Amino acid sequence: MKLLHLLGYLCLTVLLVLGGPARAQSQRVLAISEGTSGGLDHARAIAKYQDLANLIGDVLKTKVSVVFIREFATLENGMKEGKFDFVMARPSDYPARGMRDDGYHYLANAMPDGQCLIVVPKNSPLKTLADARGKRFAMPEQVSYMSRFCRAALRDHGIDLSKENVQYVREQAAVTFYMENRFADVGAIASYSGPAKSLDKDGFRILHSSVTQPYFPLVAHARFKPEHLKAIQLSLASLSEKPGGPEILRRIGIAAFDAGAEERMKSLLAWLEK
Repeated sequence: MKLLHLLGYLCLTVLLVLGGPARAQSQRVLAISEGTSGGLDHARAIAKYQDLANLIGDVLKTKVSVVFIREFATLENGMKEGKFDFVMARPSDYPARGMRDDGYHYLANAMPDGQCLIVVPKNSPLKTLADARGKRFAMPEQVSYMSRFCRAALRDHGIDLSKENVQYVREQAAVTFYMENRFADVGAIASYSGPAKSLDKDGFRILHSSVTQPYFPLVAHARFKPEHLKAIQLSLASLSEKPGGPEILRRIGIAAFDAGAEERMKSLLAWLEK
């Protein structure tokens, strides 16, 4: 595995050196970023996403290689310099900025959508979101996408976190830890996070679910023709019906691809930054 890891990063280096519009037409790159989630290296990323890359390559009649991007700066710089033909990334604001600033086009996003969940211990006396005003909040770290997502969601319901008692924590698992140990009364987590999958078992309940926003978007560089982008979208949207398609989706960890959220992706950054 160490050898595969090393070979993977050597491959990444070569692809990035060769990147940009001048790269040979036969070498396309799908950049994958899973944010700050741990446990994935380049070799595992290839095993997890290469079938998706092959699906895109089948439409384009070319080879699409997977590169795993661990650092957000590498992801942003690669999009700015046009080194990535396709980018599938979470947090969603990175592909959204690629669309707004770097000429990338929306293809699809993973289903289900993402939400901010405002959670409390099961025995909490709080019954509505309005009851959370004046309580102690535990939130993901302040610069994170989900912290900004939850801040925007709460803002829309009249709760200004700059006027609340907020403790920012590094990991979303720490949000529930803070409530378990009575350091906080209310917590905010992503609907697709690990803690969200075991709320009931761990003794928590959802006080409020936010509006939904596109999750894990897939975007394409502007160098592709509109008819090619449309063909890829159709292939992605019908993946669950293709032979082997459900296995590809299961390996990635999503239910399906939705190709109809382009306008929501275009408005995501304005909503976050309002």
